[in-house]
Amino acid sequence: MPPLISLMMPCPTLLRPSAALRGIVLALVTLAVGAALPLQAQTARVLLADGFDFPVGKPDASGYRKARGYVPNGHLGEDWNGTGGGDSDFGDPIYSIARGVVILSENVRVGWGHCIIVRHAYRDTDGVIKMVDSLYAHLNERKAKVGDVVERGTLVGTMGSNFGQYPVHLHFEIRKNLQIGMNRGKFARDNSNYYNPTPFIQAHRTTSSDFVKVDVPLKGFAPYGQDISPSASPKIKPAITGFRIPIYRGSSSSTTPKGNSKDDPVSKIKAAADARANTPATAPAETGDFWSRLKSKLKGGQVVQPDEKKK
Repeated sequence: MPPLISLMMPCPTLLRPSAALRGIVLALVTLAVGAALPLQAQTARVLLADGFDFPVGKPDASGYRKARGYVPNGHLGEDWNGTGGGDSDFGDPIYSIARGVVILSENVRVGWGHCIIVRHAYRDTDGVIKMVDSLYAHLNERKAKVGDVVERGTLVGTMGSNFGQYPVHLHFEIRKNLQIGMNRGKFARDNSNYYNPTPFIQAHRTTSSDFVKVDVPLKGFAPYGQDISPSASPKIKPAITGFRIPIYRGSSSSTTPKGNSKDDPVSKIKAAADARANTPATAPAETGDFWSRLKSKLKGGQVVQPDEKKK
């Protein structure tokens, strides 16, 4: 190659980055991605739950019995068995009690075995958006992974015995405190942290979802056997904002809104409609010509006697 041309052509070794430079770039990219991923993975945007069912024999625990109930400072959940007796319920389906997102799917071993925790955001009867965690323990199989958004009645596992450590059953809990995770021993074992599961479900068979989504934290609890930072408490962040939507009690077909005060616009409209419906019709005065009185009586639902004459 002529000298002039060779000077104009870039040297291949100059175009190729050194191993040290490649390492620096790779480290920077890894650091940036590593810093971004946890922020993106800390929450899942989920619709509010529209109600709660039982975790077995959906929706009403048909074919199952509660072998052991909730006792504050004692048994902090419920044990469910099939009515067939013995271990005939081994492998039976376990369902998510409501719409939510899976925040733990793990073989915790020790006395727990395979466990699933689902976090649910819901609008309570007082209109406030709250969250609870539901725990499904001693499973034979786990059928959901962390980050899965599940619906009420979604299969999350099958009934087991913690690898033969217990007779086959489902251990089921509902937690108020979202920091518990699998570290029950680090928290008060009472109603400040736990709900009695059956009464909670019965009181929330239908809840108003309002088509509202919230950012549900996927963390906020420590791994088994570890402590959690006090600043890690999950907080609800609504995904949308707007005016307050009335709460509807009972079945989803109910059309009677729950007003929060006498100044609530929905309450005012309902009160005015009730007042009109409960006001008895006033009999028209016997004045005017026949046709005017006839028209008034027909409006009032009265019957015109055949012997009534025109005036």
